[in-house]
Amino acid sequence: MRNLKTCTECPRLAGFLADVRQRHPDYHGRPVAPFGDPKAKLLIVGLAPGMHGANRTGRPFTGDFAGILLYETLHRYGFADRPESISADDGLRLVGCRITNAVKCLPPENKPEPGEMRACNRYLADELNTSPDARVVLALGQIAHKAVLMASGLKQSALAFGHAARHELPGGRILIDSYHCSRYNTQTRRLTTADFHDVFEAIRREL
Repeated sequence: MRNLKTCTECPRLAGFLADVRQRHPDYHGRPVAPFGDPKAKLLIVGLAPGMHGANRTGRPFTGDFAGILLYETLHRYGFADRPESISADDGLRLVGCRITNAVKCLPPENKPEPGEMRACNRYLADELNTSPDARVVLALGQIAHKAVLMASGLKQSALAFGHAARHELPGGRILIDSYHCSRYNTQTRRLTTADFHDVFEAIRREL
């Protein structure tokens, strides 16, 4: 994979992270690398690091609300050895699973621009190309769904996003969609715990 840690290709994101590091010198404040099992059968793709979550801790979905349901569910279905992700050095281990993001840097207002998504997509494509064991890809939200299509060489119109939708990707992989486990989606009950568990039941059947 290209050197993600030193990537400054997107001027808006690089400038924003430089400002974040000044305001929060104890934060990670840099691109966030994937986390988990290098031989994972399940690859989970989120949107981007959260300001006080992955951007702070340096680990995807760690330290913010969105990670609560995700890591509880991963533990429930045997993909994590504990139900809570607190910090990058808490000893948590993922089993048969890896987590990444469509955009590796914190975007202002959590909204990456299309050009930033395209520029960062090479990293996701590299992850897919160097993960022969990954049989299922879980896209958390529509942006992640679109990023997976792009990284797989498919047109954005090829497969429509839908919660719990199942799609076939080139090479025999399966893409499964879910609403993002964000605070907004869970508190408005757009995504319930039962809904999220149903998605993982489907993933387990695929694996």
